[in-house]
Amino acid sequence: MDINFELYKVFYFVAYKKSFSAAANKLFISQSAVSQSIRQLEHKLGCPLFFRNTKKVKLTHEGQALFTYIEQAFNFIKTGEKRLEDMSSLVSGEIKIGASDTICKYYLMPYFKSFNEKYPGIKIKVTNRTSPKCIDLLKNGSVDFSVINIPQNTDIPQLSFAKSRAVRDVFVAGANYSHLKGKALSIKDLREIPLLVLEKNTITREYFDSLLEVYGLDLVPDIELGSIDVLLDMAKIGLGAAFVPDVCAEAAASRGEIFVLDIKEKIPERYMGTVTHKNIPLSLAAAKFLEMLGENPVTGGMM
Repeated sequence: MDINFELYKVFYFVAYKKSFSAAANKLFISQSAVSQSIRQLEHKLGCPLFFRNTKKVKLTHEGQALFTYIEQAFNFIKTGEKRLEDMSSLVSGEIKIGASDTICKYYLMPYFKSFNEKYPGIKIKVTNRTSPKCIDLLKNGSVDFSVINIPQNTDIPQLSFAKSRAVRDVFVAGANYSHLKGKALSIKDLREIPLLVLEKNTITREYFDSLLEVYGLDLVPDIELGSIDVLLDMAKIGLGAAFVPDVCAEAAASRGEIFVLDIKEKIPERYMGTVTHKNIPLSLAAAKFLEMLGENPVTGGMM
């Protein structure tokens, strides 16, 4: 049945106000227009909706049955409008973020805290994956944005990459290799030390492999894991030298549990940052979080 929803709107206010004139005032239309709309609705539905023999109109049995559902529909609409109002004022809502556990722990945690204190009604939902997987999450619409290690290739048409923080990678070792502390080493000297690196299909491992390629080295890692924290723990107990971002090693190094190896070759900086989808608009809450990160657009590959 094809019925103009404006007719239901008129019906709702007549039934709610129990008056044709009150409904007309509420809708800013004439009383005759209200009467005409009700007659048209009754004709389309094939039944009377109001008794009109009193000063105050009264719903018929059929009218009461219809009003039960129309009232629910209007309440749902009001609830939806209030929901949008709350979202636009950052009273409620949800942000879905893709990020690795390392990025959450060493970079995002203070931002989570600050954002939650400022907008306690906004839920922050984080999906932990490697940076390449976080890019996939964004592509299929599972997250609003991802915070990742920026890959070397950022030429993905539908995505926008932005840098937030420089990352400097270092080799660290524990007390078992204290004889190397302060000694200038070449990367090729690391052949004599077990190497602990992230597993393949991660941006950090991709960067490690490209670094070896730049210097023409063929080093085979002894241990490959999916967690920076576990690599650091292994370095602490003397299982080898771990390749990790410096920010992850700072706390353990300050406690003397590990030290940074002095490598002669330059290890260029890379960047941590955000990736958003060009074709999916950000919610106000997601935009506010990104604004808090204060990112700057990346125009090319890794810097």
